[in-house]
Amino acid sequence: MEDLLQELLQEEEDLQFENFNEDTAWQIGQMLVERAVAENLPITVDITRGEQQLFHAARPGASADNDQWVKRKVRLVNRFGHSSYYLGRLLASKGRRIEEEFLLPESEYAPHGGCFPVILKGSGLIGTITVSGLPQEEDHRLVAETIRAHLTQVN
Repeated sequence: MEDLLQELLQEEEDLQFENFNEDTAWQIGQMLVERAVAENLPITVDITRGEQQLFHAARPGASADNDQWVKRKVRLVNRFGHSSYYLGRLLASKGRRIEEEFLLPESEYAPHGGCFPVILKGSGLIGTITVSGLPQEEDHRLVAETIRAHLTQVN
């Protein structure tokens, strides 16, 4: 588990942005939706900068429940500055629930994969990119792979 936690932290270091604006959100959102269409994934996609929602889409098979999962995952990432998958795996490694470790209700904060911090190099957390609808590891992987592909295209 320690190796996975270190890999996830390194991923957060590697997948940082030089800049991030509405066009960036649109491009990444479109990449996620295109993959969802191609693979018939029943997901909701959400991208924020601060409190502003820059992109939101739901594919067939996703539901209003996925919107609530998105909100809970985003709230967690904004509070701790790490991916929701990292935080969930960290809690699992300690055998603890979020209520026990941080006195936060899981009904408001979801330590489950799928929300990744948008980090500006030299600045820090400015937003989130979230997917909900797949098993948590797959939600996380989809977001991370898409960010990596985007950063490879622009760099």
